[in-house]
Amino acid sequence: MAFVAPPLSCHPLPTPNTKHSLHSIFTPKPKASLSFCATQTHQREPLTSPHNSLSQPNLLQEINNLCDSGNLSEALTLLQADSRNAISSLQQKKDAMGALLQACGRHKDVETGRRVHDLVSASTQFSNDFVLNTRIITMYSVCGSPSDSRLVFDGLQRKNLFQWNALVSGYARNELYGNAIDVFIELISVTVFKPDNFTFPCLIKACGGLLDVGLGQVIHGMAVKMGLMSDVFVGNALIAMYGKCGSIEDAVRVFDLMPERNLVSWNSMIYGYSENGFSQECYSLLRKILEGEESLVPDVATLVTILPLCAGKGEVNMGVVIHGVAVKLGLNQELMVNNALMDMYSKCGYLAEARVLFDKNDKKNVVSWNSIIGGYSREGDVYGTLDLFRKMQMEEEKVKVNEVTVLNVLSACLEESELLSLKKLHGYSFRRGFLYDELVANAFVAAYAKCGSLTLAEQVFHGIETKTVSSWNAIIGGYAQNGDPKKALDLYLQMKYSGLDPDWFSIGSLLLACAHLKLLQHGRQIHGFVLRDGLEMDSFIGISLLSFYIQCGKLSSARVLFDRMEAKSRVSWNAMITGYTQSGLPDEALDLFRQMLSGETLPCEIATMSVFEACSQLASLRLGKELHCFALKARLTEDLFVGCSLIDMYAKSGCIEESHRVFDWLVKKDVPSWNVIIAGYGVHGHGSKALELFGEMVSLGQKPDGFTFIGVLTACSHAGLVKEGLKYFNQMQSLYGIDPKLEHYACVVDMLGRAGQLEAALNLIHEMPEEPDTRMWSSLLSSCRLHNNLDMGQKISEKLIELEPEKAESYVLLSNLYAASGKWDDVRRVRRRMKEMGLQKDAGHSWIEVGGQIYSFVAGDTSLPESGEIKKMWSRLEEKISKFGYRPNTGSVLHELEEEEEKIEILRRHSEKLAISFGLLKMSKGATLRICKNLRICVDCHNAAKLISKVVEREIVVRDNKRFHHFKHGLCSCGDYW
Repeated sequence: MAFVAPPLSCHPLPTPNTKHSLHSIFTPKPKASLSFCATQTHQREPLTSPHNSLSQPNLLQEINNLCDSGNLSEALTLLQADSRNAISSLQQKKDAMGALLQACGRHKDVETGRRVHDLVSASTQFSNDFVLNTRIITMYSVCGSPSDSRLVFDGLQRKNLFQWNALVSGYARNELYGNAIDVFIELISVTVFKPDNFTFPCLIKACGGLLDVGLGQVIHGMAVKMGLMSDVFVGNALIAMYGKCGSIEDAVRVFDLMPERNLVSWNSMIYGYSENGFSQECYSLLRKILEGEESLVPDVATLVTILPLCAGKGEVNMGVVIHGVAVKLGLNQELMVNNALMDMYSKCGYLAEARVLFDKNDKKNVVSWNSIIGGYSREGDVYGTLDLFRKMQMEEEKVKVNEVTVLNVLSACLEESELLSLKKLHGYSFRRGFLYDELVANAFVAAYAKCGSLTLAEQVFHGIETKTVSSWNAIIGGYAQNGDPKKALDLYLQMKYSGLDPDWFSIGSLLLACAHLKLLQHGRQIHGFVLRDGLEMDSFIGISLLSFYIQCGKLSSARVLFDRMEAKSRVSWNAMITGYTQSGLPDEALDLFRQMLSGETLPCEIATMSVFEACSQLASLRLGKELHCFALKARLTEDLFVGCSLIDMYAKSGCIEESHRVFDWLVKKDVPSWNVIIAGYGVHGHGSKALELFGEMVSLGQKPDGFTFIGVLTACSHAGLVKEGLKYFNQMQSLYGIDPKLEHYACVVDMLGRAGQLEAALNLIHEMPEEPDTRMWSSLLSSCRLHNNLDMGQKISEKLIELEPEKAESYVLLSNLYAASGKWDDVRRVRRRMKEMGLQKDAGHSWIEVGGQIYSFVAGDTSLPESGEIKKMWSRLEEKISKFGYRPNTGSVLHELEEEEEKIEILRRHSEKLAISFGLLKMSKGATLRICKNLRICVDCHNAAKLISKVVEREIVVRDNKRFHHFKHGLCSCGDYW
C-alpha cells in the first residue's frame, strides 16, 4: 500500500496580497507537510490587478466557480466567447486563462489544457506572457506530459528564471530526474540566471530520485555558497535527499543546523529515519513534537510516515500509541490515516482490529479495500478474501477494482483446492482488461502453476503479447517449483532463443530445476555463467547456488561457496546448517551453529530447528538442553515450528516425558505439534498413549492429516496393536477423506509383518494402487527373518536385489535369513557375491554421550584406551546378571562357528554392551544411560540390558534403528515385542 511521503521537492512561497481569494485562484493545497513542487511563478507574480474595475463583467469569478465545480469544458467555452467578444479586460482574461490552466492541472485534463494553450498562442497580447507560459509548462508537467512542457519551453522567444524552474520542477515531478539535472546544467551554462531557492529543492529531489548522494553533496555545496541554506525549503529537500540515499548522518547534520524548521522538516527527518529502519529514532522525533518542540502539531504526513514502519517491524504497541495520538488530534477520520492504521493492524496480525476500522470507514477508497483484502490474503483466509472481493465489486459505483486488488486476491488462491476460484478471477480480470498489465498476467501464470495447473499457466503465458524477462521467469519458475524441472530448462532455452538474457530470478529457477533433477554438470555450467557475469555477489544467486550444491549432495562445494561469501546473510547460514543436518552431518551443523553464535548474525527459528534436528541425530541430550535454554532466552520457543522441533528432539533423545512437557507448554497446539508428540510416543513403544493423544486431538477439533496417521500406524506397529491399526487405516479415507500413500501402506505392512501375519502383508502389497518401494520389501524381509519364513524371504530378497542390486543391506538381510535357518552354504554364497561386487556390511556400532562428549564403539573393537576396564566391567556385570537367569543367546550370532564359547565371546563384544559398560564406568551413580545403535538390537543384548538395569538399579535407554527401548527394574518398555 502506498502512502504520500513527506515532500521531496519545491515549496510554495507566500504570494503578494490580492483582493481575490487565493483558494479560488490557486490549486487547493493540502497541509504544508504534503505539498509538492509548486511553480514559483505562481507565487512571485500576482495574477490579478488590485485595481480591477467593478463595472466590468467578472469573468474571473465565473471561471473560478466553474473550475471549482469541475466544469472545465464550460469554463473554456466561456473563455472563448469572452475572447471573441472582447468583453473583459486583458488582465481579467489573463487571470482567467491562468486559473483555467491551473484547474486543468488539478483535474489532469490535458486536452482542455491544450485548447487553452492554443488560445494563448493565438493571442498577440498573451503569446509571450511570462506568467501564462509558465502556467502552460506547469500544466503539461502536472498532467504527466513533460515532453509537451519541453516543446513549449523551447518555443519561447523570451525566457526568465521562472520558466527554467518550471521545467526543472516538471521533470522532477515526472521522475525524469536525469532530464532535470540536464536542464539545470544548461541553465547555469548558457544563461545569466542564477538558480534560486525555487530551483534547488527540485534539483535536490532529482538527486534523491537518482540515489546519487555524490551529486547531491555537490548541489548542497552550491546552495551553501549561494547563501541559500537559511531557506527552510532547501533544507527540507536536503534532509529528504540524504535520507533517501541512506546518508542518514548527513540528514541529521542538515536538520540540526537549520536556523528555522517547520513541520515538513520534522516529517522529512522522520521519513529519512523510517526509510533506513531507525524505528526508535522515528518514535523519538514524534515524541519531541508531541512534547511541544517548536510549537508544532503532528499532521497526516507525520502519522502515515511512521505507521508503515510499525507495520514493517510488527511493533503493534507503538502503532496503538500512534492510533491514540490520531484520535486526540482528530486525524483518525482522515482517509489516509485510517488506511495506514488499518494496514498497520493487519500486517501486525491484528486483522480483527483492522476490520473494525474498515467497517467504520464511510469514505472507503480503493486503497482501503486493497489494504483489508491484502490483510485477509496474507492470513491465508481464502473465504474472507473472496468475500471482501465480492463486496467490493458490489460497490463499483463508488470504488473501482484495480490491478492491486486482483494481485491481492491472487495471493490467496495458491492451493490446488482454490483452482476454481482462480479460474473465476481469471475470467473477471480478462473481461476488465487487467491481463494487459504485465504484473497481473505474470501473477496468474505463477498462481496456476502453484495450483497444479501448469497447462493453464502456459496458456496464460502464451497469451501475453509482449513477453518480458519477468514473463519468462514466471513460467520457468512455475515449472521449476511445481513438478516439471526439465520443462523449465526447455523454456529457458526458448527464452534465450527469443533474444532475452536471464536475470537473477531466471538463474535461481534454473538452479532449482537442476537441483531437483540432480543435474550437477548443468548446474556447474550455470555457476560458471554466474561468475562470468559477476552475479555471484547477488545474495539471491548465492543462496540459490548453495541450495543447488546441497541438494546435489556436494556439501564441500557448498561450504567453499559459503566461506567465500563476504556478507553472510541469515538465509545463507540457515541453508548451510540445514544442509549439513539433512545430509546426516550433525557435528558439522553444530560447529557451524557455534560459529554463527560467535559472529554478528543471530540465529533465527530455521537455524534453531535444524540444530535441534542435529541433536536428535546424535541423541545428544546435553547439547539439546543447552540449545533449549538458548531458544528460551532468545524467545524462539514461542514459534510453533521451533516448539515442534523441541518436542521431536527430546523424543528422539529418549526423553518422552520431557517431550510431553514441552508439548503441554505450547500456547497454541496445531496439527504438526500433535503429529510430533503422537509419533514420539509411537517410536517409544507407548502405542496406547499415542492412540489416546490421537483421540484427544480429534475431540479438540483438530483435523488429522497424512502425517498424523503415519504416527498412529507406527505406534500400532511397535506396540503390536494390529486390530487398532487396521481400524485407523480404514478410517483414513472413509472418515477423514485422506487417501493412503505409500508410507501408510509401508506402516501397515510393517505392522502385519511384526505380528507374523506375513501372507496378509504380502497380499496388501499386491493390492496397493502404487508400486512398493525397496523399504517396504526390506521391512517384510526383516519380518521373514524374525519369524523364520525362509521361502517367502527368498522370494522377497530376489525382488529386492532386482530393484537395488548394489545395496548391501538386501544381501545382508538374506544372509541373516539363511544363517538363522542354519543354511551356511547359502550364507557363504551370498557373502561371496557381496565380496565380488565390492559390497560391505555396515559394522554394528553404538555411541553414548558422557560429559557433553560422544563416545563411539564398534563391535569387537579392543583398541580403545579404556578397553581393559570395559572388559572387566562387563565380566562383573555378566557375573551378576547370570545370578538372575542370564544365559547368552548364541542364536543371535549369525556366524558359522562350531564352538559355543566363540559365539559367547562375540556376544560379549557387541557394541551396545561396550557402551553400557563404558557408561557405568564414567557416569555418576544413578544417572540414566542413553545409548544409540545403528542396527536393530539383538535378542541377547536386549535380555542382558533388562537384567543390568535391575542389578545396577538405574534406567538404560537404547535407541536402535527402529525404536526406543527403556530398560528399568529388569523390564523393557517394548514388552519384548520389537
